[in-house]
Amino acid sequence: MSKGVLLVNLGSPDSPSVPDVRRYLNEFLMDSRVIDVAWPIRRFIVGMILIKRPKESAHAYEKVWLKEGSPLVVISKNVLKTLQPRVKMPVELAMRYQNPKIESALRNLAGQGVDDLLLIPLFPHYAMSSFETAVERVKELARGIAPKMRIQVQPPFYNDPDFITALVNSAEEYLKKDYDYLLFSYHGLPRTRRVIARSVIKRPRLLCKWRGCPGRNIQFRFNRVSAKTRGLSHTQILNLNVWPNRV
Repeated sequence: MSKGVLLVNLGSPDSPSVPDVRRYLNEFLMDSRVIDVAWPIRRFIVGMILIKRPKESAHAYEKVWLKEGSPLVVISKNVLKTLQPRVKMPVELAMRYQNPKIESALRNLAGQGVDDLLLIPLFPHYAMSSFETAVERVKELARGIAPKMRIQVQPPFYNDPDFITALVNSAEEYLKKDYDYLLFSYHGLPRTRRVIARSVIKRPRLLCKWRGCPGRNIQFRFNRVSAKTRGLSHTQILNLNVWPNRV
């Protein structure tokens, strides 16, 4: 069998223009794994969101947009460029929403004879609205493009020591500064999603130490290593869980 690798990240608008942001938000929010309600209700909710949000989000994107393009896409392409020379097999990059498209990546891989695919979702922990939707979309499209392709999915790597170390190293410059406290901000998960995480991920006791939320596990480990690096006590570490948890 001929092996290949597919990296998948969430996605981004093609540009910070309002039409491109609207197109991206519509595709993203209409995913049933992002807003998991009946289609008519989801269509109504998304329609209301798209009245004002594209313009607001476009303004925010403009502030972080790079000359090379979307920060998420640019960084993901850099990951691809770093990985490709290290493996002797084809490697492609795709986004769950917008470009580069999963369909194109699968066709490129199939065209190179790949029939044994390692799918790596670039999300450290499981969530239905990121990890799961990316995996299921790749499987769905592969059934039509390359039905005989075997797909092996890289599991969440939130607990990998190298990942935790890389996080700490990325913050090392700031950790060396003299602060009284460190404030960490994390994106939360709805309680229902944390229950789902417990049911679908292997070794749930390790993954979901706190009501099924793997992000909480990352917090504990990252904070602990960071505190050790800075010589701080646990009372000097502050956590901020952004929506939908309480701050």
